[in-house]
Amino acid sequence: MHHNIQIKLAETPTGTPEPKHFDVHKETMPDIKDGEFLSKTLYLSLDPYMRGQIAGRHISGSVNPGDILRGEAICEVVKSKHPEFAIGDIVSYFAGWQQFSVSDGQQVSKIDPRISPPSLALGILGMPGLTAYAGLIDLGEPKEGDVLVVSSATGGVGSMVGQIGKVKGCQVVGIAGSAEKCKWAVENAGFDVCLNYREEDLPAALDKSCPDGVDIYFDNVGGNILETVMERLSLSARVVLCGLMAQYNLEERLPGTNPSNIIRSRATVRGMVVYDHFHKQKDFVEDVLNWLDDGLITYREDVTEGIENAPESFCRLMKGQNFGKTIIKVA
Repeated sequence: MHHNIQIKLAETPTGTPEPKHFDVHKETMPDIKDGEFLSKTLYLSLDPYMRGQIAGRHISGSVNPGDILRGEAICEVVKSKHPEFAIGDIVSYFAGWQQFSVSDGQQVSKIDPRISPPSLALGILGMPGLTAYAGLIDLGEPKEGDVLVVSSATGGVGSMVGQIGKVKGCQVVGIAGSAEKCKWAVENAGFDVCLNYREEDLPAALDKSCPDGVDIYFDNVGGNILETVMERLSLSARVVLCGLMAQYNLEERLPGTNPSNIIRSRATVRGMVVYDHFHKQKDFVEDVLNWLDDGLITYREDVTEGIENAPESFCRLMKGQNFGKTIIKVA
């Protein structure tokens, strides 16, 4: 416990990030003052939005060369001079890409002891899960019999969207980038069908799976896939724009969607930012814990051990090579 390993941005990447864009630093252990606690990171969440922070174009702020990478973590309190946090408490907050961190208790939440393993508080019971829950239920407004299409169908958000869609009685069509991912979406997550956009003719496959059009499209990627689905919206369709995986690594923005698709279908298009929905947290956790107990929801984690391996794992994520919610097991 004599030093703290931190991952800092070495240089701002152009295009897809590589491990060389990150530096591994050993720092001395931080001290705590009154009203603070020291925590040891157990699990660190890696998420596509971090690419936007690195590029300086994310709603939550930017990460510049020399900065510690930001990220939500599950931590154990190891020293405390804070009245509300005791040694041994399991908490979540934006501790960043490091083994140890100091907090004043602001924007820290204690992990519900029913959440086991605690890494689930970074996935289906964390921000990706809440994104799926609030995005689909509040913005997508699913009804029994709706045809729901979700891209990035096996990622942390997409896999939850599809499964909540099934709970709500939708016909669920996933889109993913490998045969293995599509097989998991259907056999494990209960999607009705999952289309492999790298190997199938996506327009023809969508026509076949959604002959009457798409009632809800939950988009995590943007780009060509968004365009292809938008051409197949049914009347009064709802489109939830949540992520832009197809363009996070691009320097130039992709051309936008054709507005005539929105006009023709009288669609409602909503932008999803999870920070607007934290008031839903309690309902969300109760619902998801119940669905887990009832066997209605499953999950998959893509776990890598060791904080020093975070850069490589993040680079895999940004190439779509992850399978499930990407997590670093730090301790």
